[in-house]
Amino acid sequence: MTGYAGVRVDRVITRGDFTLDGQTFTVDNNVWLVGDDERVVVIDAAHDPSVIAAAIGTRTVTVIIATHGHNDHINAAAELADLVRAPIALHPDDAVLWRMVYPRREPDHALADGQLIGLPGGGSLRVLHTPGHSPGGVCLFGHLGGDPVLFSGDTLFRGGPGATGRSYSDFPTILGSIRAKLLGLPSETVVHTGHGDDTTIGEEGVDYDDWVRRSH
Repeated sequence: MTGYAGVRVDRVITRGDFTLDGQTFTVDNNVWLVGDDERVVVIDAAHDPSVIAAAIGTRTVTVIIATHGHNDHINAAAELADLVRAPIALHPDDAVLWRMVYPRREPDHALADGQLIGLPGGGSLRVLHTPGHSPGGVCLFGHLGGDPVLFSGDTLFRGGPGATGRSYSDFPTILGSIRAKLLGLPSETVVHTGHGDDTTIGEEGVDYDDWVRRSH
């Protein structure tokens, strides 16, 4: 758990399969719970709804946000939503990926670039549309207790951009998203990623030119 002066951030790690283009990999996902002792926002309900629900405890879930539609980030979303009676929000550009997992169920809300997601206890997270890893990939930026924080999904990791090269992904596009939407954030912004360890915008931004060279 990380504390930000009244806002609590819990990381829950779940393990399961990521499947796309006929290939399957076992992955560990970060599920982020952002809120206080009474209410919470869930970011990326992955793999195991019972583990996520146990971490939520008796708190009310206000919304389940999917940073993108890859199955490993949404495969627990519907069951968790039914369990905790919360809506699911996804950017509509990832509808094709969503329907691979849920062909007969739609998300409850459509995320939009610039949209503000209210947080329990005050404050908000701003939706940043960052396509590249997937067409509808988003990051969520806000100041928690005065500290700049980014939930990056699979757009940015410790060590560089999220993976591309599979269906619906594109390396130049993700580079453009990072440049346009993320590198202008405060360098001290803590980045809570979809997989693996935290990083900061400052730590990653210094390598941007190297990433660009990889694209040529």
